[in-house]
Amino acid sequence: MRRLIQRRIFVGLLIVLQLVFLLYTVLSTSGRYRIINWFLSAISLGVALYIISRREKAAYRMTWIFQILVFPLFGGLFYLLFRFQSSTRRFRKGLARVSKRVKPLRQKSEDSLPKVPERYQPLARYLQNYADFPVYEGNRTRYLTPGEEMWHCLLEQLQKAERYIFLEYFILAEGEMWDSVLGILKKKAAQGVEVRLIYDDLGCFLLLPQNYPETLEKMGIHCCVFNPFRPILSALQNNRDHRKIAVIDGKAAITGGINLADEYINAFDKYGHWKDAAILVEGEAAWSMTVMFLEMWSFCRKTTEDLERFRPVPERVGDELIQPYADSPLDSENVGEHVYLHIINSAKDYLYINSPYLIVDDSMVSALILAAKSGVDVRIVTPHRWDKRLVHITTRSYYRELVKGGVRVYEYSKGFLHSKTFVSDDAIATVGTTNMDFRSLYLHFECGVCVYDTPTVAAVKEDYLKTLENCQEMTPELCQCGRLTRLFQDILRLFAPLM
Repeated sequence: MRRLIQRRIFVGLLIVLQLVFLLYTVLSTSGRYRIINWFLSAISLGVALYIISRREKAAYRMTWIFQILVFPLFGGLFYLLFRFQSSTRRFRKGLARVSKRVKPLRQKSEDSLPKVPERYQPLARYLQNYADFPVYEGNRTRYLTPGEEMWHCLLEQLQKAERYIFLEYFILAEGEMWDSVLGILKKKAAQGVEVRLIYDDLGCFLLLPQNYPETLEKMGIHCCVFNPFRPILSALQNNRDHRKIAVIDGKAAITGGINLADEYINAFDKYGHWKDAAILVEGEAAWSMTVMFLEMWSFCRKTTEDLERFRPVPERVGDELIQPYADSPLDSENVGEHVYLHIINSAKDYLYINSPYLIVDDSMVSALILAAKSGVDVRIVTPHRWDKRLVHITTRSYYRELVKGGVRVYEYSKGFLHSKTFVSDDAIATVGTTNMDFRSLYLHFECGVCVYDTPTVAAVKEDYLKTLENCQEMTPELCQCGRLTRLFQDILRLFAPLM
């Protein structure tokens, strides 16, 4: 624990020292030499024009422009140092090479598309033809909520492993949940099952020691850390692996909002009752999630192994249409956002949404309000108990506009709601890792599963309606606040893309 804390303090101090040095250099130099002052101002002006010309989310552009207005000398220089780095370019190019190599592993089937409900065929075609995530037939799914149910299901599936176990998680924390999983992993590794684990370094920054991969390797568990956090000012630190994937033999896979830590299974009370959701996929669609993992593993380990050897013998275990998908912040496709917008725009009767955070851009807000004004019963549940105070305040700043536009907003009164689910019209649902906030939609690696006309759709809806029994609806009166609070919320929304 002492080494863990020392490393975190050391990294934090290095970042603070870099900021102090950069500020001192710019401000002290510009104060002495007028020509440097003019030069830095010219850089900020040029950067501002560049930002305005970029095809980027307006909220991001507004954040940087505001920063340059407040710090006319320092703002433009900071943008250049933050955004234009060789490490970020290498990161993007390396991932693109791996993605190109694994792309053929996903087999497209045009025959499956017509079986998708007609109004959702545009979404299915987009995911298959442009994002390269096919529709799979012959599957079976199970909706898992709360975290305790996912935990027991995961342990049950891990016990069945015969060839390999792949795990990819944002957070690991020692405790009842992870210890029970680790016990099975060690036993399976000793039996000859190939066990691989990826975890995000920033997600586990305060939870695991720096040498934890070596500890796992000694147990026979192959481990790599995604995007190791370094004490350098870099945009690369924003791109985190927020996915939660468990794959067993390429035949079964689990994803959703649940990490491998005790608060997710209510082993202790962190923010009240932790409400979360996941989905078990069995059948050919599990292979798509296997490829997601192998793509990330190949990128992290820089390997070129034969990935075809992991493909299982195709097995039809049901008749459900399933379409797993993933999202990368380093390409031109905002897959998670597009999935959500497709579902919102296609809703006719109802649209029920769970999200722990609600910090979105104008296009998402407009789509939600337009759906409500068109007669769709649009409801959103967010948590009443918060894990990040400023994020929760920013989330609440969207209530007034949404409620005024006809969207019904609720807060989960029993504790913290961490589910990320959409369900609409008894025809489609998606369960995954993508929050309705800027970080998930545009900066993180995410994943999810779309299910079409399956019993799981009904299960997601039933769980949603049951959750409402423990929620308080945010009426127009409850959305009101004082002028100072509203001003503070408006300022926070300016910096929302950085939260």
